[in-house]
Amino acid sequence: MSATASGGPIRVMQSFRAPRATTNPYITMLDNALGESHEVVHLRFDWRGALVGRYDVFHWHWPEGKLHGSTWWRTAGKCALTAALWLRLRLSRRIAVVRTVHNVELPDDGRMRTALLARIERDADLLIVLNSATRVGDRPSALIPHGHYRDWYAAQPRADRVRGRIGAFGGVRRYKNVSVLVDAYADAARRRPELSLEIGGRPSTPELGRNLEQRAQQLPNVDLQLRFLPDGELVRLATQSELVVLAYRFMHNSGSVLAALSLDRPVLVPRNPVNEALAREVGERWVHMYDGELHGDQLLAALSVVAEIPEGSQPDLRRRDWQRAAADHAAAYRRALTVKRGRA
Repeated sequence: MSATASGGPIRVMQSFRAPRATTNPYITMLDNALGESHEVVHLRFDWRGALVGRYDVFHWHWPEGKLHGSTWWRTAGKCALTAALWLRLRLSRRIAVVRTVHNVELPDDGRMRTALLARIERDADLLIVLNSATRVGDRPSALIPHGHYRDWYAAQPRADRVRGRIGAFGGVRRYKNVSVLVDAYADAARRRPELSLEIGGRPSTPELGRNLEQRAQQLPNVDLQLRFLPDGELVRLATQSELVVLAYRFMHNSGSVLAALSLDRPVLVPRNPVNEALAREVGERWVHMYDGELHGDQLLAALSVVAEIPEGSQPDLRRRDWQRAAADHAAAYRRALTVKRGRA
């Protein structure tokens, strides 16, 4: 008898394995939440179980991660296994397929791999979106917001807030516009010499790191930590900051924004529908937005407002609770099974 027919827990295989120290925190926290749920039998990924095992729902996260190995023949083997898994799921009249839409567009991963990813996306019975701005047309979907990081960072000591300190953290990539932040800081610091800036994160290319070092070389009170930051250092950087600035060219689902808010630090981010909705949700004094390209005036305006936030204040992250996320996932899995039965 099926789980839905008996009213028992649903057997759900995730596309991720047991989390490691370097695993995306979102996956680790979701793994913990689903493992504690009484509504789901939580199955971590393994190839044998995925290809021939018994489960009710398969849940994809970043399927492109299944298409690459350390050598060309391992890559070819993984692509063949992923294609076999896709075929099993496509032909099954019983197994529902759920996919979380972490990114707006599929990665450009070569013609054959991109074609397989497109088929995986097309054949999902239900899509989970992390915010209301993700467009999926009329396809069955469920909105389950990205959970907070409060529990994740709970064991790390907080630092005292430093007046006038601007912080930025996360992998340094071109679309994150860190060089624009440095230039905006240079403009602001000419008017407020007591300001300081700390940036932490590994650059995606050596050239990007060198460019930042050259831009910051003559600026006062700038500290560049151009490397991967362990949790303790990230928490120290964020909590010392009076304002965390993320000057991305494009921002849709940002873990760094939620990390800063989970550490009770306000953010300055580009204005878009996602960030406007986030400001309404958590409190507008916690999410400040700018239009166009970031410049010094916008930094100074945000700093003047966040300076009034009392110590001990917290943004409202109740919608981001992980127990709630687990219950919402269980409901999405049941709905996906209903959709699958309707199609069958």
